Amino acid sequence: MTISLFVSILALVVSVFTAWLTLLRKGTVLMTKPTVIYFGPDGGPSSDERPGLKVYLRTLLYATSKRGRIVESMYVRLRRGETSQNFNIWVYGDKQLNRGSGLFVPESGVAANHHFLLPPDGTAFQFLSGKYILDVFASLVGERTSRLLYSIQLEVSAEQASSLNQSDLGLYFDWGPDAGKYHAHIRTQPKPEIPQFLRELL
Repeated sequence: MTISLFVSILALVVSVFTAWLTLLRKGTVLMTKPTVIYFGPDGGPSSDERPGLKVYLRTLLYATSKRGRIVESMYVRLRRGETSQNFNIWVYGDKQLNRGSGLFVPESGVAANHHFLLPPDGTAFQFLSGKYILDVFASLVGERTSRLLYSIQLEVSAEQASSLNQSDLGLYFDWGPDAGKYHAHIRTQPKPEIPQFLRELL
């Protein structure tokens, strides 16, 4: 009788815990260390107009709950000394890019390229030499405040900052697992990935 009662109670506890994991627990959204980060022009329209600047990164977003979470919006904040600038126009995807307007993140995660552009309010921003702190934020459905997902410190040399004044060059930070740090290098940016019709909406 005692063993049967113990087994029944144990089964009930397991059932309640399983229900909490799958149905009741909200969890949150986390992200992995970005494999690549980019500072530079976003490509811009096919004219003589100087393209706007952007921050790009590739990462995996994943939920800590079985039922997943919905990311309402994302943005990055770039800090250098006393200067702080938000890049709040969020575009994500791989082959097909979409303006960020909600993304379901399952427990297994979703890997994608994330492009963050400057707001279209005439903001004047320039990549200067120095140490930067890149903060990645996400707004989750059901939460009032944005959540800090990741914070990364990067450094831009004077030579790299000078190269970023050219509209066809970008600065890439590639993660080196053996060295445990990002390796920065300048290279010609690829052709624009953001469709023209989407840029017109920005």
